[in-house]
Amino acid sequence: MATTPSDASDTADTTRPLLEVSRLIMDFGGLRALDGASLDVRPGTITGLIGPNGAGKTTLFNVVAGVYEPRAGRVYLDGDDITGLPPHRIFARGLCRTFQIPREHASLSVLENLMLVPRHQAGESFLTSLLRPGRVREEEQAHRRHAEEVLAFLDLSHLAQEYARNLSGGQKKLLELARTLMAEPKLVLLDEPGAGVNPTLMGRLVENIERLNRERDITFLIIEHDMDLIMRLCDPVIVMSEGRYLMEGSPAEVRRDPRVLEAYLGGQYAAAGG
Repeated sequence: MATTPSDASDTADTTRPLLEVSRLIMDFGGLRALDGASLDVRPGTITGLIGPNGAGKTTLFNVVAGVYEPRAGRVYLDGDDITGLPPHRIFARGLCRTFQIPREHASLSVLENLMLVPRHQAGESFLTSLLRPGRVREEEQAHRRHAEEVLAFLDLSHLAQEYARNLSGGQKKLLELARTLMAEPKLVLLDEPGAGVNPTLMGRLVENIERLNRERDITFLIIEHDMDLIMRLCDPVIVMSEGRYLMEGSPAEVRRDPRVLEAYLGGQYAAAGG
C-alpha cells in the first residue's frame, strides 16, 4: 500500500528522499494553486507526477525550481533546505528542469547551446579573457569535449552544428535534455516531455531517460498527461488534485485507485457508482 509523505518515517525504507516537498502553499491573487502539497522523490527513481488540469503540478515545479517563493511550506534537496533560493543557486546544487515549450537559444548551434550551460566560465570575465587567454581557451576546449560526449550519448552528434531554431519539436526536447546533462544534475524535473513529440522521437526520448537513470544514476520527476507514457516509464507515480497530494503507488495501483478516477472524472464517475 502506498504511503503519504507524512507516513514515510513509519515505513521500513530508511533511505532519505532526494527531494522533499512539505506542506507547500502558493496563492495567485484569490486562487490557491498549492494547498498544503507534500511529496517525496526517492533517489534513483523515475517518478511520475500526474493529475487533472489545475491540480498544481507545474506550480509545484516552479516552487521547487525557485521560480516562485511559497507562502508557506519547505523544499529540501538532498537534505538541504532550498526554499526560496533563486533558480541559479538551486541549479548549482544539482537540480535542473525543462519546460513544456523548449527554451533553446535559437540563433546558436546545438553544440553552442550546450557549451553555454556550465557556470562561472573563465571567458565571462573581461579581465580573465584579456590576461589569461590560455586558461579561457583550455576551459572552452574542455566544455566542447563534454558537449560532444553528451551529444554522442543522446545520438545527436549529427545535429551539433545545426541552428537550434531549425530543430523539430522532438529534437528540441532532446536538446533540452542534453543541456541538463551539461550540468551533471542529481535531479531533473521534466515538464511534459511528450508534448508535441512524434512517436519515433518520443521513443528515443524515453530510451534516453531510462539510460540516464540506469547508467548515470540521475533521478527524474516527470509531469506528463500521456498516461501510456507515464505507466510505461515511471514507478512510482504520484497523483495531485486541487493543489494537494492525493496518493502514490505503482502504475498498476494508480490505474485502479478510485480516488484517481474520481479526480479525473469527477461527478460522472461518482454518479456511476465507481
